[in-house]
Amino acid sequence: MKKKFFWRITLIASAMLLSIIFFIPSTSMYSSMPEWLKSSLPDKGITLGLDLQGGVHIVYEVDGEKAADITTERIAGSLTNIFREKKVDARAEKEQMGIVINSSDDKIKGIVEDNYPSLEFVSKSGGKLSYKLSDKEIGRIKDLAADQALETIRNRIDQFGVSEPTIHRQASNEIVVQLPGVKDAKRAIDLVGKTAILEFKLLDDENALAAELPGSIDAGEADKLLAQYADKIPQDDEILFENVTDKDTGYVKKRVYLLKKQTLMTGEFLTEARVNIDQRYNEPYVGIRFNSTGAKLFEQITGNNVKKRLAIILDNNVHSAPMIQDKISGGDAQITGSFTMDEAKDLAIVLRSGSLPAPLKMLQNVTVGPSLGEDSINAGIKAGIIGALLVIVFMIFYYKLSGLIADFALVLNIVFLVGALSAFQATLTMPGIAGIILAIGMAVDSNVLMFERMRDELRLGKTPRAAIDSGYDKAFWTIFDSHVTTLITAVVLYEFGTGPIKGFAVTLGVAVFINLFTALIGTKTVFDLITANREVKKLSI
Repeated sequence: MKKKFFWRITLIASAMLLSIIFFIPSTSMYSSMPEWLKSSLPDKGITLGLDLQGGVHIVYEVDGEKAADITTERIAGSLTNIFREKKVDARAEKEQMGIVINSSDDKIKGIVEDNYPSLEFVSKSGGKLSYKLSDKEIGRIKDLAADQALETIRNRIDQFGVSEPTIHRQASNEIVVQLPGVKDAKRAIDLVGKTAILEFKLLDDENALAAELPGSIDAGEADKLLAQYADKIPQDDEILFENVTDKDTGYVKKRVYLLKKQTLMTGEFLTEARVNIDQRYNEPYVGIRFNSTGAKLFEQITGNNVKKRLAIILDNNVHSAPMIQDKISGGDAQITGSFTMDEAKDLAIVLRSGSLPAPLKMLQNVTVGPSLGEDSINAGIKAGIIGALLVIVFMIFYYKLSGLIADFALVLNIVFLVGALSAFQATLTMPGIAGIILAIGMAVDSNVLMFERMRDELRLGKTPRAAIDSGYDKAFWTIFDSHVTTLITAVVLYEFGTGPIKGFAVTLGVAVFINLFTALIGTKTVFDLITANREVKKLSI
């Protein structure tokens, strides 16, 4: 008999040992362990979610209309270049959500249809052709913008170093970001929401207006200055600003630049962005590197504009405007400014992760304090302990020795569950704690089904050994069916639920498999041990 269940005892003992090993990194004693012991243990266990350790909860709306507007502008610019290459006298310009081509040449329609079939012809009047994006294409652009924004945000957060963030789409154009443990909410929000459109433009220092503009102004006077010079700014120029902070006083002023609107190069060719220290001034700067195509383009731009100033612009803010002293080969450049180390790191992160396809509008910003998380943890632990004790006492009172065996299965269930969650490096939330408490009830429920069948068999006059075997056999499919339906529910919740609901679904799904193991193998092993070496005439149930 012993050989028949020896493997079960070994399996249970091994599972318990592994569960304890995986759970140790989740305990407070892990930090005080010697390094040689830590190296032989997993380096990570259960991570507390936003509702337990505090952090930042942000909901963004992706501006799909702006994404479609940006796409329309790019198409207009691309068509103008195509016309130039084909030596067609035409120019495409964006107007609202459409494109107007200042030509009625019959060749134009063919060129547009061949290159951009998603454009719909609207009208022909006054020697001009009007096109617009189809509704289907606009819908595709909006959906793609939301997906791209999601991936860009995820890349930024991963490089920011947040442990177990939750980032997912909500509705058609909303993105939910949860950052557990983040204390500096403003820095996180700035990092996530920065559009990060990197552009290189030449300054128009040769224009008379450049000499007329003030060198710098107070930060609050930018709009006033733009309105003052609105009629004087050339059609192909624009005024942009650089924020300059006085190191001694912390006072921020804006340096004024007159630039040419034409973008000579964008960040699409960027392959690397890293933080370096300027040895002369001991200040951080961001070193950037372009791919082979970008390196050739940058070399061409700098070679053609020696002794001119080239502005490096991020999200319409000038970061630096150095003088081009000579042609720059190799594809390396620097973005300098009055950066702190954190500002330089964040700038490098957003450049590496790429620009957002469209601006983000913040719909919700909630900072959860750690005290709330501590209260939640204490309340959850208290509820779990009280629930487990009540169940343990009831099972012993109602089923006697068999109830004690069921309580052993309950302890196994809890140990295996926290071990499994630690092994998966799961994020524990309040719904997850609720799932653990639910698993306690499920573990006992399975044993109740088997014990009642065993009682029925004993009433029919069967021996305890026969009643045990028959009770397990007859209750098996009932227990199996109930767990399968619960597992289906967990899968549906995980597939269609959001962050906290997914946490509950994971806990519930893992609990299903563990319950089956402890109910059908754990308690059966104990009954087999009791009845293995002696004849039991009466079963305490």
